[in-house]
Amino acid sequence: MLEQVEKVIKAIRPAIQADEGDIELVSVDEATGVVTVELMGACVTCPASTQTLKAGIERIMKDRVEGVTEVLEVNALGMSESPVQL
Repeated sequence: MLEQVEKVIKAIRPAIQADEGDIELVSVDEATGVVTVELMGACVTCPASTQTLKAGIERIMKDRVEGVTEVLEVNALGMSESPVQL
């Protein structure tokens, strides 16, 4: 599964880079089918990044890689959600 996920990332990277962003594979959990990525560059502050992740990257990943159930994003701190502000 890892090799297939890496191929998909390589295939979609140019489209993301065309908008001054980038994508990096963080992990693949073959037991659960969860792929974790980090969006970088312009994607970090882009309001459409969630749409890109779910309607774009996740959809393509599920179509092309058997067993992928979800694609999650981590931020620069390695967190899958924004930290709670106190």
